[in-house]
Amino acid sequence: MGHDQEKEETPPATPVTVASSAVKDQEEETWNHQKRTLVAELSQKLITGDLRAKIEAARDVRKVVMKSSGKTRSKFAAAGVIPPLVSMLSCPNLDARQASLLALLNLAVRNERNKVNIVTAGAVPPLVELLKLQNNGLRELATAAMLTLSAAAPNRSAIASSGAAPFLVQILSSGSVQGKVDAVNALHNLSTCKENSVPILDAKAVSPLINLLKECKKYSKFAEKTTALLESLSKSEEGRVAITDTDGGILTLVETVEDGSLLSTQHAVGALLSLCESCREKYRALILNEGAIPGLLRLTVEGTNIARERAHTLLDLLRDTPQEKKLTPSVLEKFVYDIALRANGTDKVADTAKRLLEDMVQRSMELSMNSIQHRAASRTPAETPSA
Repeated sequence: MGHDQEKEETPPATPVTVASSAVKDQEEETWNHQKRTLVAELSQKLITGDLRAKIEAARDVRKVVMKSSGKTRSKFAAAGVIPPLVSMLSCPNLDARQASLLALLNLAVRNERNKVNIVTAGAVPPLVELLKLQNNGLRELATAAMLTLSAAAPNRSAIASSGAAPFLVQILSSGSVQGKVDAVNALHNLSTCKENSVPILDAKAVSPLINLLKECKKYSKFAEKTTALLESLSKSEEGRVAITDTDGGILTLVETVEDGSLLSTQHAVGALLSLCESCREKYRALILNEGAIPGLLRLTVEGTNIARERAHTLLDLLRDTPQEKKLTPSVLEKFVYDIALRANGTDKVADTAKRLLEDMVQRSMELSMNSIQHRAASRTPAETPSA
């Protein structure tokens, strides 16, 4: 009986399963064929059609790309749609401008080659013209396009030299919330271009940037980009004057040092250091009056390596007065304890306070040694004691 029982085997694929797979393959092939046909038809309309046909084709390109994979963007570009879409950006008809701009934006998203091809086709000058318009909708679409295109590093030099930056700065004051965010990010992209022979921003950007930093969360990515731009502006005398002349300018940077992310605190302390290093007598009291010391002390413990070094240097510039040298140990301990409590709470306050004090002592010893070495090196041979 046992020999009559056979081991169960996996049943072979049924004809229904095979047929179902074949149907799916056939449907996919049919859809791909339809899409190829559609791409060819739309590209032909954009290249040879009249204005109405081009506007309709541009809108259809946008719809198809929004619902498709990244490969479709490349197929449209290969079919030659980018040059006619770029030409439409200069059309007097506002509907044509809007339709082409939306199509180009969707073709550029998540496709670096298309971004570069759009700029190569000459999109930047008409986009700058769109930034000048009083039409808020088109201005903000152009701002979004500048952001998208500047995300590709090869495009940044062309955009930076196009004169777009001043109009993006205007968006910082007059645009919608999204427009302001796009403008800051675009300006940040352009500021990283190493080919820039001159800074892309002037002091006029300081006030709107300070106002945006006041309103945003200091640890946000937006704050990181904003403080990076402000640090760059602080390297010029005009920028430093604008920071101090803007209501709450220094205070906003101090608050960012206290509450910002690792990057935003690094940029904020860099801006404050630029102020103080340029003219200690002018800026020292202004920074101290905004209560910068607690945040700087905490930054010497918790910041990035660059931020720590900057905080140390700025503290050295701020504290070198006879009155501060008379700081008693008990006052110093209470001061450090309060900073530690604020930084890490009651659980770790002792350890944090100890680290702060040790760091301050180490820094003081380094300064003393540097001072001794400097005095020794500056002595003349006659002043050097003989052995």
